[in-house]
Amino acid sequence: MSIDVLMPALSPTMEEGTLAKWHVKKGDTVKSGDVIAEIETDKATMEVEAVDEGTVEDILVAEGSEGVKVNTPIARLSGEGEAALAPKPAATPPQSSASPPTAPPAGEQLEAKPAATPAPSSSPAGVGGDSSVARRDGGGLRILVSPLARRIAEQKGVDLGGLTGSGPHGRIIKADVDAAQPGQARTPAAAPAGQPVPASAAAPRQILSLEQMGIASGSYDLVPLDGMRRTVARRLTDSFRDVPHFPLTIDLEIDTLLAARSKINALLEPTGVKVSVNDLVIKAAAIALRQVPEANASYTPEGIAMHHHADVAMAVAIDGGLITPIIRSAETKGLAQIATEAKDLAARARSRKLKPEEFQGGTFSVSNLGMFGIKAFASIINEPQGAILSVGAGEKRPVVRGDQLAVATVMTVTLTCDHRVVDGAVGARWLTAFRALIEDPITMIV
Repeated sequence: MSIDVLMPALSPTMEEGTLAKWHVKKGDTVKSGDVIAEIETDKATMEVEAVDEGTVEDILVAEGSEGVKVNTPIARLSGEGEAALAPKPAATPPQSSASPPTAPPAGEQLEAKPAATPAPSSSPAGVGGDSSVARRDGGGLRILVSPLARRIAEQKGVDLGGLTGSGPHGRIIKADVDAAQPGQARTPAAAPAGQPVPASAAAPRQILSLEQMGIASGSYDLVPLDGMRRTVARRLTDSFRDVPHFPLTIDLEIDTLLAARSKINALLEPTGVKVSVNDLVIKAAAIALRQVPEANASYTPEGIAMHHHADVAMAVAIDGGLITPIIRSAETKGLAQIATEAKDLAARARSRKLKPEEFQGGTFSVSNLGMFGIKAFASIINEPQGAILSVGAGEKRPVVRGDQLAVATVMTVTLTCDHRVVDGAVGARWLTAFRALIEDPITMIV
């Protein structure tokens, strides 16, 4: 029996990827767990493992191919038995309308498995037997749905017959149900004749070409969009458009913080660990989130998610875009551990070697442009987080203490808040707690 190996979804945002390298060739024998290929996604380069035994019958997508859609057959194995047909629990993102789900062909198909499986907490597919289950609805239609998606649909009152699955073989997964509205009809009702189409159903805004906007052809070089830049553009556009946000800006005096950092690094010198100002900011942000838990929250259609830990994502600029590796449970970690983890995550982010669970999720973000001399700025919220802190450069500025003019090292920070979750008063209380920790850093260990 021939088994198609499908292009796997290695992150919730992945719609397509580059088949960077094959580790097998036609005629090779593989077994479950063998690394068969390397896939470049919009965020990282990852190894892909086979999930069953067999012989490579054919390589369907050549090494170096770009823009390979998720669920596209990339190779074919000759194997035997039905065990290979059970999909693993996977983080499978919804496909775009331009690439409909792959229908099961006459031969059976097998989804390839990433070597680093995303942590359950960050996987939209969930955990616990998220295998395809065929069932029939009242109208006799055959529906392919995961047990988790079926259970959530029953809780929300979503009609599965009205959904299009984005998982392997077109199965309905958790992300499809989450995106549906309770009581969603099987087929959307057509608008009555002559009635205007609602704005939400209108065609997307057309982007004019440069020539249409008066820029002559040949007067510029066009650099094609890679997967990361395309994903960053889409996600930030969606966030800026859909999330009602507002900024809160304060100035912090950091002379005491800089003195404390020097003492800390002197103590850590034998270990080779060096704490940066950004490490101290991450630690202070995490403790402030513990002190003001209302700021450590995410908006969902079902309610406000109050997070148990401060998983602080730090923005790292890499070639072609931006990625936000996460310091998990930062409120529980010491400065040396945060510094070590941050350095390792940043290095692997720049070489695109992060695992999905290392950059997916997070409850709060820190973006620091101080090293570039940027005095102040406001960031776009990284959904589903409720807030992001933008950190500017520390610089000598005149300050007034009592009636006296003095000079201090001042750093401007801006907290951008999702108004659905973090109200102005909550954001102000968080900044007050953050200021106290930064301006008197010994309180971070109390």
